[in-house]
Amino acid sequence: MFDEALLDQAAALMQRCQKAGIKIATAESCTGGLIGGLFTEIPGSSAVFERGFVTYSNHAKIEVLGVSKDIVKTHGAVSEEAVRAMAEGAITHSRAQLSCGVSGVAGPGPAGSKPAGLVHMAASFKDKGTIHRKMEYGDIGRTEVRLATVRDALALMEKLLD
Repeated sequence: MFDEALLDQAAALMQRCQKAGIKIATAESCTGGLIGGLFTEIPGSSAVFERGFVTYSNHAKIEVLGVSKDIVKTHGAVSEEAVRAMAEGAITHSRAQLSCGVSGVAGPGPAGSKPAGLVHMAASFKDKGTIHRKMEYGDIGRTEVRLATVRDALALMEKLLD
């Protein structure tokens, strides 16, 4: 399902977390659970992967992760503010210490919406902070945007551990 490079990247992150006693949770919108799916492709993932939240709708982000209605109304679900709240909500609503939140437009979006390929992602480490990255992949196709998001979300979590 996933290419070898992505599996190796996820396995290295999980190994690092396992050694440190860190659990991971994911809060996914545009990737629809692919990050969690990647983790669970790896044998022994239950030692590190605590849970995944697939919150595709705005209501799910609000109800499940505690994202503020004001954030969604003012900034939209595809925004720095939303993914920061998603990543932090994943930690609040789990037993994990490390999380990522991703939301974007895999493409194509409705007329007048944010452009295809725009993705916001955040990684959060309990009591140590949250970092954000905005990606503009372009209209490269839904699958390609989603897989690039998975790869870059893992890299963002790795960066937060450094």
